[in-house]
Amino acid sequence: MSELTTEGNSVTSSTNVMVPSTHKGDVILSVNDLSVSFKTHDGLVQAVSHLSYEVRRGQTLAIVGESGSGKSVSSLAVMGLLGSDNANVTGEVHFDGKELISSSADTVRQLRGLKMAMIFQDPLSALHPYYSIGKQLVEAVTAHQDVSKEAARARALEMLNRVGIPSAEKRIDDYPHQLSGGMRQRVMIAMALINDPELLIADEPTTALDVTVQAQIIELLRDLQKEFGTAIVIITHDLGVVADVADDVIVMYGGAAAEQGPVREIFYQPEMPYTWGLLASIPKAGDEGQLDPIPGTPPSLIHLPKGCVFAPRCAFRSQVPDNACATTRPDFEITGPNHAARCHLTTEQRKTIRLDRKIGK
Repeated sequence: MSELTTEGNSVTSSTNVMVPSTHKGDVILSVNDLSVSFKTHDGLVQAVSHLSYEVRRGQTLAIVGESGSGKSVSSLAVMGLLGSDNANVTGEVHFDGKELISSSADTVRQLRGLKMAMIFQDPLSALHPYYSIGKQLVEAVTAHQDVSKEAARARALEMLNRVGIPSAEKRIDDYPHQLSGGMRQRVMIAMALINDPELLIADEPTTALDVTVQAQIIELLRDLQKEFGTAIVIITHDLGVVADVADDVIVMYGGAAAEQGPVREIFYQPEMPYTWGLLASIPKAGDEGQLDPIPGTPPSLIHLPKGCVFAPRCAFRSQVPDNACATTRPDFEITGPNHAARCHLTTEQRKTIRLDRKIGK
């Protein structure tokens, strides 16, 4: 990572910036300059570009953005779940001091499920339909621990009770299709936490659940984090979830970080027009159902715009001189002690726009 240099009141940086976390725990995961691309018949898909972040013990980092922004792919790369046949992964991923990108598949496999775990977006697809949830939970234990099946089943029952599965003694022998969506998600959480991992990645853990169950799942993750001190990376497009659980936030667009900072600053002092658009899309009391969506559609990851990737949808590109938004990719610049954004607008321009449009109020 390149050095940061200060010139007057501005701070310039390279594309690859590691934004310090506000959380005080020890760093458990450090992602540095992570890039992921896929070869397809239509061309090279640049799914993730030069992504850097760190996660500390007990911290919750939220990664947000529209579909196709690179959120899930970046986390699959961290977990070592991208096939090497067509995925090209570069950069560094340090988990508890061990570099994973250059490690063997067996080494990563031993860590996955034991020290780092993932909750997938669709539990019905992630759970095996032919085996009971109890058998799948027992296998998750015996694959990583030298214990008897009886001890593993006792651990499985303990976790089902802990995640709030009613009548767990009977439900443990049920199959995934016999459970509701909310209970399947709880089973996935139990499976992810059954070996007390130090890192948990939750990919859209509340998608397709009704709001009551969503709140229960979020509360469950929060309680289990307090109990185990687990570091959590939560991938979501729901800013309500972000506001409720996150310490820090990465806003992704077009495969790269568009903004990164503490959750309060992202909501109350956002620095990037894409983040402004996401916040404006949230329904507010008194709006009578009126929403202010971002115009246009996300870019193709095969044919990204030459300049700022968000420029074709940005209402403020005309305020930047020399048509820079269309010709020059903005750097990911440090805008505060724990905050960075990717935008050609000056600090004063961004401040004026926020005040005029009551952004973050």
